[in-house]
Amino acid sequence: MATLETRQNVASLLRMVILFLIAVAAVSSRLFSVVRYESIIHEFDPWFNFRATKVLTQDGYYRFWNWFDPTAWYPLGRAAGGTVFPGLMVTSGTLYNILHFFHVPVNIRDICVMLAPMFSVLTVLAAYLFTSMMKDDAAGLLAALFIGIAPGYISRSVAGSYDNEAIAIFLLLFTFYLWVRSVRDGSMLFGMLTALSYFYMVAAWGGYVFITNMIPLHALVLVLMGRFSERLYVAYSSFYAIGTLASMQIPFVGFQPVRTSEHMAALGVFGLLQLIALTETVRRYVSSAQFKVLVRASVAVLALAAFAALVALTYAGYIAPWTGRFYSLWDTSYAKKHIPIIASVSEHQPPAWSTYFLDLHCLALLFPAGLFFLFQELRDEHVFVVIYAVMASYFSGVMVRLILTLTPCVCVCAAVAASTLIDTYAGPSPAAPKRAERAPRTKRMPIESRCLVIGCLMLVLELFVLHCTMITSMAYSSPSVVLASQQSDGSSVIIDDFREAYYWLRENTPQDAKVMSWWDYGYQIAGFADRTTLVDNNTWNNTHIATVGKAMASPEERAYPILRQHDVDYVLIIFGGLLGYSGDDLNKFLWMIRISQGLWPDEIKEHKFFTPSGEYRVDDEASPTMRESLMYKMTYHRYNELFGGQAGMDRARNSRGPSTSPQLATLDEVFTSENWLVRIYQVKKEDALGRSLSAAQAFDQGQPLRSAPFPIHADAIVP
Repeated sequence: MATLETRQNVASLLRMVILFLIAVAAVSSRLFSVVRYESIIHEFDPWFNFRATKVLTQDGYYRFWNWFDPTAWYPLGRAAGGTVFPGLMVTSGTLYNILHFFHVPVNIRDICVMLAPMFSVLTVLAAYLFTSMMKDDAAGLLAALFIGIAPGYISRSVAGSYDNEAIAIFLLLFTFYLWVRSVRDGSMLFGMLTALSYFYMVAAWGGYVFITNMIPLHALVLVLMGRFSERLYVAYSSFYAIGTLASMQIPFVGFQPVRTSEHMAALGVFGLLQLIALTETVRRYVSSAQFKVLVRASVAVLALAAFAALVALTYAGYIAPWTGRFYSLWDTSYAKKHIPIIASVSEHQPPAWSTYFLDLHCLALLFPAGLFFLFQELRDEHVFVVIYAVMASYFSGVMVRLILTLTPCVCVCAAVAASTLIDTYAGPSPAAPKRAERAPRTKRMPIESRCLVIGCLMLVLELFVLHCTMITSMAYSSPSVVLASQQSDGSSVIIDDFREAYYWLRENTPQDAKVMSWWDYGYQIAGFADRTTLVDNNTWNNTHIATVGKAMASPEERAYPILRQHDVDYVLIIFGGLLGYSGDDLNKFLWMIRISQGLWPDEIKEHKFFTPSGEYRVDDEASPTMRESLMYKMTYHRYNELFGGQAGMDRARNSRGPSTSPQLATLDEVFTSENWLVRIYQVKKEDALGRSLSAAQAFDQGQPLRSAPFPIHADAIVP
């Protein structure tokens, strides 16, 4: 018989082997995009992060902090170094410098591409530690497996997804682990480690506010449950004091922890815990009656004083109110009514029910069962998971992007449920008592029932693995700048129109050329083509974005002065009508209209872009305002030529286009990609003879002049 120590050593070795295999599976499942396409940065925001990382590694930390980018938001520019969360760039830059110190010749791009899969290994370990504290090591291993392959997390951590969430989810889960550990042990050391992990999280992602409010909410609930203790006091005080001071060292955060409404809850709970600790100390020296009077008076006075101070400071402007992005979490219609730029982002929309199945599969069913088992014991750390589950579930229902923060909690609870199920049906049978007459009247579970339940669970988990692999491969491993399509014979076709267009811009336009496009493509134009853009994905200036939207929605005679005033040389649009690409600019056009209408309601009216029956059409039945808009003309210019002069089929909108090709007087088509996905137009210079461009075009074509060539309206110029 093996000794207890030997069995423990073997169990530890098996846990290490299993964790290693889970880590290998987690990394491997995130490499589909590299194997299928190439090592490339994905999506939109990652391209700015990549540019910023190159600035940091090439010019050093000091230059990075003071980096001003004159090619963004022309003519304003952007103080980029002080307006980013630098954690992602600093992490990649540190890895790059360490590898080069040891003479490992790795390209910074490869580090950026592989950073998310590398951090997924750390997330697996954090999930194991966190769940092991909730139940046992078996549940921890299951949680590690679940989060390693769950599509809800993989969606932001595939190779090439170089965004803040690539490292933030690990930091989120690891910070929560350190927090519950510090509360359980009453350890000042773990409280300090929680603060340091929180500091890293603040440097990495704007979603750190979730931690900022989750931890004080947990402390407040414990107090309301009558579970105040020295352990809680030590843990929270050390976390808040060090974490707040550390977070204020991030330039982009600055004094926000003490001057914004979303941070006030943490400060309030900190003050409450000091008050409770003080009352506990006073209780030792005064009588019970005196203590009650003192507590009531103190609580009333301090509560009124704190509330009055909060109102006064907010009214005076020292404490900033909640931002629109946070208001939209509580009022789902707020952004659409007041800040359409937020509502225009697809990941800010509420999710469909199918999204939960897509991202969580069977974990969504095990999730409530795990919460039930945690409720049965409800230790302090279990209270935290319950609060986390409630808050994350609500926020994920408001914004599809926040399913990302729900996924770790679902994996933890699902692992607790699955582990309990396995313990119940696959564990050893209870030993029979020695004296039969005292045996309780319990019915032993038949072996057939055990096998049936465990078999069903294994089948469901196998289907979960297959589902995760399929969704990761088919839905979350596309770089978005490179598209793939299948022909009728099953062969794959690579559609590389984006890079084709950006390369054309880089090679065929002056270095100082200004390119106008919708804000979605600003980072890619800067990263691929290295050209100046008017707006990009930072979306910090709503007026500038609305100006671009106004130019796109206006007729040529009103759009041209806007283009000339902003020194625009080229206009880039995305058209998916030929390929059936639904994410093109014409499908985003209504958001351009709504955003510009918010600033110029007298000039841009959304209802005019619809037919009298309220339809959004692009064929010959489209409204006159739609047909005259610059976006419509650029989209369908020469499209009929592909169909022999007849109305072309727009596969993105499942509709016919206009029967006659729109003509442009102020723009020249200079590039259209192979599949007509990207179209680039050059803005014409003013006519040397002072004629309107439409008159000059008519003269060049031998046509009679218009009786009233369109003028340049003074009110079309944006101040």
